[in-house]
Amino acid sequence: MIGRLTGILLEKQPPHLLLDVNGVGYELDAPMSTFYELPQTGEKVSLFTHLVVREDAWLLCGFASQGERRMFRDLIKVNGVGAKLAMAILSGISADEFARCIQDGDSSTLVRLPGVGKKTAERLIIEMRDRLKHWAPEGLPGLTTANSVVGQANDPGRDAVSALVSLGYKPQEASRMVSKVNNDDIESSEELIKAALRAAVS
Repeated sequence: MIGRLTGILLEKQPPHLLLDVNGVGYELDAPMSTFYELPQTGEKVSLFTHLVVREDAWLLCGFASQGERRMFRDLIKVNGVGAKLAMAILSGISADEFARCIQDGDSSTLVRLPGVGKKTAERLIIEMRDRLKHWAPEGLPGLTTANSVVGQANDPGRDAVSALVSLGYKPQEASRMVSKVNNDDIESSEELIKAALRAAVS
């Protein structure tokens, strides 16, 4: 099991990134909460990882904190929740906020997340309430103070829509979410995605 990787960040295009570890390039998927913490490409970064083994593929997932990875592992234990949906959930809401929703039985907030309907929200609350009873807010450690730049993208809006579709939103819905954001002062797709996701669950 690969538990942690430290290397040079070569590429990042939400939700995918490429990490060079001693000459070996590791492709990882990461939730947007982790992308917000990433340094610029070419800089060193450490990520906690989880390897998802499926019949058709092996998927390596990266997380900025152990708490975020622990939440991901708890999520994929829930009946009907796979790695893609778990990633989408952690992209739309922080691990601490999700734990609060579960503890408070707040299904109305959960159903605003991509791929989470009323039945899924109720199942999450029922199956995860005991697991998260003693959840302690951890927060994400700052991986860097540098401003993030997603790949070499020239169109933040287009890249933001693409990332939201990858997270489970329908193309029309993703476009509408991005168009609602006042992006005059937003220079990166990461900031645009963050603003769109925040508006979607508020």
